[in-house]
Amino acid sequence: MPSLTWNASLENNLAQMDETHREFVECYNAVATAAPEAFLAAFDRLIAHTVAHFDLENRWMAAVDFPGCHRAEHDRVLAVMRDIRKRVEKGDMFLGRRLIEELPAWFENHVNGMDAALAFHLQSIGFDVERGILEPLAEGEQRGAGCGCASMNSPEPMSAAASAA
Repeated sequence: MPSLTWNASLENNLAQMDETHREFVECYNAVATAAPEAFLAAFDRLIAHTVAHFDLENRWMAAVDFPGCHRAEHDRVLAVMRDIRKRVEKGDMFLGRRLIEELPAWFENHVNGMDAALAFHLQSIGFDVERGILEPLAEGEQRGAGCGCASMNSPEPMSAAASAA
Protein backbone atom coordinates (compact mmCIF):
# COMPACT_ATOMS: atom_id res chain seq x y z
CA MET A 1 0.00 0.00 0.00
CA PRO A 2 1.54 3.34 -1.03
CA SER A 3 1.97 6.06 1.55
CA LEU A 4 3.60 9.43 2.03
CA THR A 5 5.41 10.33 5.21
CA TRP A 6 6.02 13.93 6.20
CA ASN A 7 9.73 14.43 6.83
CA ALA A 8 12.36 17.16 6.80
CA SER A 9 13.17 16.56 3.12
CA LEU A 10 9.72 17.97 2.25
CA GLU A 11 10.23 21.24 4.14
CA ASN A 12 10.89 24.43 2.20
CA ASN A 13 11.23 26.68 5.26
CA LEU A 14 8.15 28.67 4.33
CA ALA A 15 5.67 27.92 7.14
CA GLN A 16 2.44 28.36 5.19
CA MET A 17 3.72 26.28 2.27
CA ASP A 18 5.04 23.56 4.58
CA GLU A 19 1.71 23.39 6.44
CA THR A 20 -0.19 23.06 3.16
CA HIS A 21 2.17 20.27 2.13
CA ARG A 22 1.61 18.48 5.47
CA GLU A 23 -2.14 18.66 4.80
CA PHE A 24 -1.60 17.21 1.31
CA VAL A 25 0.27 14.26 2.88
CA GLU A 26 -2.63 13.69 5.32
CA CYS A 27 -5.25 13.85 2.56
CA TYR A 28 -3.18 11.59 0.33
CA ASN A 29 -2.77 8.97 3.08
CA ALA A 30 -6.53 9.02 3.73
CA VAL A 31 -7.10 8.10 0.06
CA ALA A 32 -4.30 5.53 0.00
CA THR A 33 -5.77 3.70 3.00
CA ALA A 34 -9.45 4.14 2.12
CA ALA A 35 -11.66 1.10 1.73
CA PRO A 36 -13.11 0.79 -1.80
CA GLU A 37 -16.49 2.19 -0.70
CA ALA A 38 -14.78 5.24 0.90
CA PHE A 39 -12.21 5.85 -1.84
CA LEU A 40 -14.24 8.38 -3.87
CA ALA A 41 -15.13 10.53 -0.84
CA ALA A 42 -11.49 10.55 0.31
CA PHE A 43 -10.35 11.30 -3.25
CA ASP A 44 -12.81 14.22 -3.41
CA ARG A 45 -11.26 15.63 -0.21
CA LEU A 46 -7.78 15.28 -1.74
CA ILE A 47 -8.93 17.09 -4.89
CA ALA A 48 -10.56 19.89 -2.86
CA HIS A 49 -7.38 20.29 -0.81
CA THR A 50 -5.24 20.26 -3.96
CA VAL A 51 -7.38 22.98 -5.59
CA ALA A 52 -7.01 25.23 -2.51
CA HIS A 53 -3.31 24.34 -2.19
CA PHE A 54 -2.54 25.18 -5.82
CA ASP A 55 -4.72 28.32 -5.74
CA LEU A 56 -2.65 29.60 -2.81
CA GLU A 57 0.66 29.01 -4.58
CA ASN A 58 -0.75 30.40 -7.84
CA ARG A 59 -1.77 33.64 -6.06
CA TRP A 60 1.77 33.99 -4.70
CA MET A 61 3.23 33.39 -8.15
CA ALA A 62 0.88 35.91 -9.77
CA ALA A 63 1.75 38.53 -7.15
CA VAL A 64 5.47 38.29 -7.95
CA ASP A 65 5.24 37.48 -11.68
CA PHE A 66 6.79 34.04 -11.17
CA PRO A 67 7.34 31.97 -14.34
CA GLY A 68 4.28 30.08 -15.59
CA CYS A 69 5.81 26.60 -15.81
CA HIS A 70 4.92 25.97 -12.16
CA ARG A 71 1.28 26.98 -12.62
CA ALA A 72 1.10 24.89 -15.79
CA GLU A 73 2.15 21.82 -13.79
CA HIS A 74 -0.57 22.56 -11.24
CA ASP A 75 -3.10 22.74 -14.08
CA ARG A 76 -1.92 19.40 -15.54
CA VAL A 77 -2.08 17.61 -12.20
CA LEU A 78 -5.60 18.89 -11.48
CA ALA A 79 -6.74 17.90 -14.98
CA VAL A 80 -5.46 14.35 -14.41
CA MET A 81 -7.03 14.16 -10.95
CA ARG A 82 -10.40 15.38 -12.22
CA ASP A 83 -10.36 13.00 -15.19
CA ILE A 84 -9.50 10.04 -12.99
CA ARG A 85 -12.15 11.11 -10.48
CA LYS A 86 -14.80 10.82 -13.23
CA ARG A 87 -13.52 7.35 -14.09
CA VAL A 88 -13.54 6.22 -10.45
CA GLU A 89 -17.10 7.49 -10.11
CA LYS A 90 -18.01 5.19 -13.03
CA GLY A 91 -16.35 2.25 -11.27
CA ASP A 92 -12.86 2.32 -12.82
CA MET A 93 -10.81 1.84 -9.66
CA PHE A 94 -7.71 0.74 -11.59
CA LEU A 95 -6.75 4.27 -12.63
CA GLY A 96 -7.65 5.67 -9.23
CA ARG A 97 -5.30 3.22 -7.52
CA ARG A 98 -2.66 3.78 -10.20
CA LEU A 99 -2.73 7.52 -9.56
CA ILE A 100 -2.34 6.88 -5.83
CA GLU A 101 0.74 4.77 -6.59
CA GLU A 102 2.30 7.58 -8.63
CA LEU A 103 1.46 10.61 -6.50
CA PRO A 104 4.21 10.19 -3.85
CA ALA A 105 7.04 10.32 -6.41
CA TRP A 106 5.43 13.27 -8.21
CA PHE A 107 4.76 15.12 -4.93
CA GLU A 108 8.30 14.70 -3.60
CA ASN A 109 9.76 15.86 -6.93
CA HIS A 110 7.39 18.84 -7.13
CA VAL A 111 8.00 19.94 -3.52
CA ASN A 112 11.78 19.61 -3.85
CA GLY A 113 11.92 21.20 -7.31
CA MET A 114 9.29 23.72 -8.28
CA ASP A 115 8.01 24.49 -4.77
CA ALA A 116 11.54 24.81 -3.39
CA ALA A 117 12.34 27.30 -6.15
CA LEU A 118 9.16 29.24 -5.42
CA ALA A 119 9.84 29.31 -1.66
CA PHE A 120 13.42 30.45 -2.23
CA HIS A 121 12.29 33.17 -4.64
CA LEU A 122 9.56 34.46 -2.33
CA GLN A 123 12.00 34.60 0.57
CA SER A 124 14.77 36.19 -1.50
CA ILE A 125 12.57 39.06 -2.66
CA GLY A 126 10.96 39.64 0.74
CA PHE A 127 7.44 38.51 -0.17
CA ASP A 128 5.17 38.20 2.88
CA VAL A 129 3.03 35.13 2.10
CA GLU A 130 0.68 35.84 5.02
CA ARG A 131 -0.24 39.30 3.74
CA GLY A 132 0.46 38.69 0.05
CA ILE A 133 2.77 41.70 -0.28
CA LEU A 134 6.41 42.52 -0.89
CA GLU A 135 8.15 43.83 2.20
CA PRO A 136 9.63 47.32 1.71
CA LEU A 137 13.35 47.43 1.00
CA ALA A 138 15.83 49.37 3.05
CA GLU A 139 17.57 52.15 1.17
CA GLY A 140 20.16 50.70 -1.22
CA GLU A 141 18.83 47.11 -1.00
CA GLN A 142 17.96 45.19 -4.15
CA ARG A 143 15.59 42.29 -4.60
CA GLY A 144 16.78 38.82 -5.59
CA ALA A 145 15.87 37.76 -9.10
CA GLY A 146 15.06 34.58 -10.97
CA CYS A 147 13.73 31.25 -9.86
CA GLY A 148 15.52 28.68 -11.97
CA CYS A 149 12.14 27.32 -13.04
CA ALA A 150 12.94 27.27 -16.74
CA SER A 151 16.09 25.25 -16.14
CA MET A 152 14.44 22.50 -14.10
CA ASN A 153 14.37 19.06 -15.61
CA SER A 154 11.12 18.01 -13.95
CA PRO A 155 9.44 14.97 -15.48
CA GLU A 156 5.87 15.22 -16.64
CA PRO A 157 3.57 14.82 -13.64
CA MET A 158 2.09 11.37 -13.14
CA SER A 159 3.11 10.25 -16.62
CA ALA A 160 1.76 6.70 -16.48
CA ALA A 161 -1.61 7.68 -15.06
CA ALA A 162 -1.89 10.57 -17.50
CA SER A 163 -1.07 8.42 -20.49
CA ALA A 164 -3.46 5.71 -19.30
CA ALA A 165 -6.25 8.27 -18.92
